[in-house]
Amino acid sequence: MPDEANSHYFALIDQLIEGHQWLEKNLGATPRSGWAVDPFGHSPTMAYLLRRANLTSMLIQRVHYAIKKHFAATHSLEFMWRQTWDSDSSTDIFCHMMPFYSYDVPHTCGPDPKICCQFDFKRLPGGRINCPWKVPPRAITEANVAERAALLLDQYRKKSRLFRSNVLLVPLGDDFRYDKPQEWDAQFSNYQRLFDFLNSKPDLHVQAQFGTLSDYFDALYKRTGVEPGARPPGFPVLSGDFFSYADREDHYWTGYYTSRPFYKSLDRVLEAHLRGAEILYSLAVAHARRSGLAGQYPLSNFALLTEARRTLGLFQHHDAITGTAKEAVVADYGVRLLRSLVNLKQVIINAAHYLVLGDKETYHFDPEVPFLQMDDTRSNHDALPERTVIRLDSAPRYVVLFNPLEQERLSVVSLLVGSPQVRVLSEEGQPLAAQISLHWSSATDMVPDVYQVSVPIRLPALGLGVLQLQLGPDGHHTLPSSVRIYLHGRRLAVSRHEAFPLRVVDSGTGDFALSNRYMQVWFSGLSGLLKSIRRVDEEQEQRMDMEFLVYGTRTSKDKSGAYLFLPDGEAQPYVPKDPPVLRVTEGPFFSEVVAYYEHVHQVVRLYNLPGVEGLSLYMSSLVDIRDYVNKELALRIHTAIDSQGTFFTDLNGFQVQPRRYLKKLPLQANFYPMPVMAYIQDAQNRLTLHTAQALGVSSLRDGQLEVILDRRLMQDDNRGLGQGLKDNKRSCNHFRLLLERRTLGSEVPDGHSTSYPSLLSHLTSMYLNAPVLALPVAKRQPPAPGLRSFHPLASSPPCDFHLLNLRMLQAEDDTLPSAEVALILHRKGFDCGLEAKNLGFNCTTSQGKVALGSLFHGLDVGFLQPTSLTLLYPLASPSNSTDIYLEPMEVATFRLRLG
Repeated sequence: MPDEANSHYFALIDQLIEGHQWLEKNLGATPRSGWAVDPFGHSPTMAYLLRRANLTSMLIQRVHYAIKKHFAATHSLEFMWRQTWDSDSSTDIFCHMMPFYSYDVPHTCGPDPKICCQFDFKRLPGGRINCPWKVPPRAITEANVAERAALLLDQYRKKSRLFRSNVLLVPLGDDFRYDKPQEWDAQFSNYQRLFDFLNSKPDLHVQAQFGTLSDYFDALYKRTGVEPGARPPGFPVLSGDFFSYADREDHYWTGYYTSRPFYKSLDRVLEAHLRGAEILYSLAVAHARRSGLAGQYPLSNFALLTEARRTLGLFQHHDAITGTAKEAVVADYGVRLLRSLVNLKQVIINAAHYLVLGDKETYHFDPEVPFLQMDDTRSNHDALPERTVIRLDSAPRYVVLFNPLEQERLSVVSLLVGSPQVRVLSEEGQPLAAQISLHWSSATDMVPDVYQVSVPIRLPALGLGVLQLQLGPDGHHTLPSSVRIYLHGRRLAVSRHEAFPLRVVDSGTGDFALSNRYMQVWFSGLSGLLKSIRRVDEEQEQRMDMEFLVYGTRTSKDKSGAYLFLPDGEAQPYVPKDPPVLRVTEGPFFSEVVAYYEHVHQVVRLYNLPGVEGLSLYMSSLVDIRDYVNKELALRIHTAIDSQGTFFTDLNGFQVQPRRYLKKLPLQANFYPMPVMAYIQDAQNRLTLHTAQALGVSSLRDGQLEVILDRRLMQDDNRGLGQGLKDNKRSCNHFRLLLERRTLGSEVPDGHSTSYPSLLSHLTSMYLNAPVLALPVAKRQPPAPGLRSFHPLASSPPCDFHLLNLRMLQAEDDTLPSAEVALILHRKGFDCGLEAKNLGFNCTTSQGKVALGSLFHGLDVGFLQPTSLTLLYPLASPSNSTDIYLEPMEVATFRLRLG
């Protein structure tokens, strides 16, 4: 049961594929029904994925108690769940919502837990658990069966009145159950006596039996006279999501949208590496097989992919990515995530090694001597990454750059080097323009003998580029950054370097601006935080005030914890002990402002490049609140956008759901999950906050967006964890802030139905979530190894198509790849009413058509078979035709052979 709030659709799909393939291979089973009793709120993305995996029915449980009450009153607890964009019924899946408080036995037989608990036979007197309602179960005997059966049947009848059919589901289980044979015997034998009695009395009009979830749905379809998965006559059709969840009073489960953000971020780093490794491994194996070199390639890397898939799948659990596990379990997850991350870097390095060689005959794999170094390393599962420093000497150093996007990309790549005297050359040896900067360990201390060189470079889609670095001055092409440091009266020594202009301003400063070809960005001279943005073609600047805030928790008995957000009122301004030290860096390819506060280092960076990279602001918040007691740190942006109480958040990075700020609800009820983006808009503008990690978000006033960065809470919130949230780490949250203008004459779509990001917004999100990997060629290599950039695609796919995965399928031997891969494509829905002309990114769409046969350069698509999402069901016979068509928003899986 994955979490449905913080999880990304790549990971949800990957988990389903891994699980379904395992079930088929090891048990010969194909699942038909979804069971989700414990995720804290439910997403329609999950309903869509289950439907596309060919499941016919699903069950959910944790839905706001007021919604359950309404659904029960209107007999809507069983419904067809339809996607908001679906104009017919192709996404419909039959959904059963459990009606009561919990999924345990006291809350599943009927409305009275005091009675239902008497029919949980693990709680018979003498056992380790009992009934809190003080009436214990009694073993069923000849003497009491009539009375006990009548009591239970009365609960069944009351429950059945909430549903439209007379087929009733009564789950019989709980957490940590059926782990001892005694419980199996007690439950089975006592219930069988009850069922035998009920079934022997025709005048009771009841037939009771054990069964599976699918048995229940089958009986329901049979009784209502429809095919499995079809809509029974009169049953309602609903669209939308079930966030945010409250189980009683004002106890909203909106804290877990942010809890343990360090691991929410690591999850997405692992996900990006898994996708990159899958694609490069599949391409390398296909090319090696085609060249007859598969025998020399480390095919056994497939086992590392399998382990990483399972690690990522495990971490989607509703107590893992949610941040609601015990500290020791969190550490175990962390160790697994890091081990898989290191393994995936190895898979990427091995694939890149083969693919980047100009002469494949010279290829030699030596596991003891990797051809490439990693781009960064982590000393521990709870440490932030440290980038690899490239040491330069007289021989040139080569760097291989991997672009995991399916579009060609122009990006600034930043490398750490050991000398400020550096020249950067293209793979052909042409000098490239670069910006060289100091590397800082704190606001005022530079790291000795480490410098950052930043190079704008165009990289092929899903491909590899090559750079070379040489020691030596290049005053024409390598330009130094200039630095200003604002001390605000603090007595601090500032490191200096003769090669870099550096100015220290001791006290007093006005607001200042940075600019690129698209915008001018103003910052407060006092706080160092964003104030406004002016587009170069507009007179008027747009307000963009940024501030940090702190939420406390209640003084009464119920306090915030890992699950719950129970603030003590509105957020208060963050008041630092000392004014921040600001460091402003300016240069030809990027400029940035870093504001050093006691609990957060805030970076806002502006890239001076045409296209996606230059059209939004990169932001990061390095947060350390390990000295906080019952406080949460938030970042709020104030704008003049007239958002009219509406904001938009994504669901699982797959779709966007409009939200209304509801004043009648408590503050915490207005927070929602933000896996990849949130935006506000009016008739003129849209402001999108893109994120590289799931966090909680809201808009509590018109024109505002706010995000919770981290939370430290000293107590348990009585939802099963048994601990506070005290194991905070130094965490770095990454964002991009994109301001877009509506084109004249384009209507703002009404905010109550569907809303979509623009194509630019989709691409911005992908740039943020799939950064370029820079892999230095290990120093031991002989000089000039004949490296060539690798262009795997004959042409970029249409830019509303996302290549979700190119996933090698396993052979009979689990540890090796088969000859087939799964290609998973998503055609994104987008809003074309946002200005895209002259934005410097060439982007074309093709009305949903793609010719897969001519997609891969140097490889043939041997055959193509459309399948269900998890490959268990063929949707058509294999064909030589490789032209495909996808509707907007659809995800499709194809089985194919590359060679």
